[in-house]
Amino acid sequence: MPSEIRYEKPLWWALGLTATVLLAEMAGAWLTNSLALLSDAAHMATDTLALAIALIAVRLARRPPDARRTYGYVRFEALGALANGGLLFVLAGYILWEAVHRFRSPVPVASWGMLGVAVIGLACNLVAMRLLHAGSGQSLNLKGAYLEVWSDMLGSVAVIVAAIVIGLTGWLWVDPLLAALIGLWVLPRTWVLVREALNVLMEGVPRGVDLAVLRGDLQAHPRVVGLHDLHVWALASSTPALTAHVVMDGDGDAVAVRRELEGMLVQRHGIRHVTLQMESENEAQCTGCANDA
Repeated sequence: MPSEIRYEKPLWWALGLTATVLLAEMAGAWLTNSLALLSDAAHMATDTLALAIALIAVRLARRPPDARRTYGYVRFEALGALANGGLLFVLAGYILWEAVHRFRSPVPVASWGMLGVAVIGLACNLVAMRLLHAGSGQSLNLKGAYLEVWSDMLGSVAVIVAAIVIGLTGWLWVDPLLAALIGLWVLPRTWVLVREALNVLMEGVPRGVDLAVLRGDLQAHPRVVGLHDLHVWALASSTPALTAHVVMDGDGDAVAVRRELEGMLVQRHGIRHVTLQMESENEAQCTGCANDA
């Protein structure tokens, strides 16, 4: 993973800046009594964890497979994302519950202190975005981190607007309204995160892979007469893998056909981790095989 190793330093800087903003917003939410600031801090907490997971994934991915973990440590990403999503569901639920209570009984908010903390957060997010932008087009890991920081920046802008409105108008309902909007915005992103993590852990078909089309492409080869035990899963969110038993006619060169199929899988479906077992028509088929064609 040379590109991710190259951009590890910007990830460290982004993590440091995001963690700093998280601590500032938590302290600011407590001092100013702002639920919107607390809601943005909850969002920032998940993004801080996401950046930490990205860094750990980069470092663990360098470790080679061993006798205990033959696939290496790439699935740590999915485990961390699942924990991240569960935590965010709890935090978003608390924010929405508290927002309902504050709509009924508005609580005074130190709007100008809230504004100062949000401005600091915006500045840190802009710096982190600049650091990560260069690598976002070359690494999926960096792209994900960049989008997390980008969403943090939008949250900071929203809190700044709310602080100014409250300071100028005294409309205390703006604070719980913004908190609820941030919470509702975070929940769909959380569900997508949890769903993708569960799909990886359950060895589901990776996102973007159409199993029916893939099966058809394999069977379209003129030397392929059958296909069974086809399995496609993800080692990590961006590392699809495939195994299959391919039945050939009697005239084909098994090595040549296998190489052609592997090249097709890379070009059309982006799957590089491929294991194909080539079988002849006369070879006995396994009993009880799944996905028989």
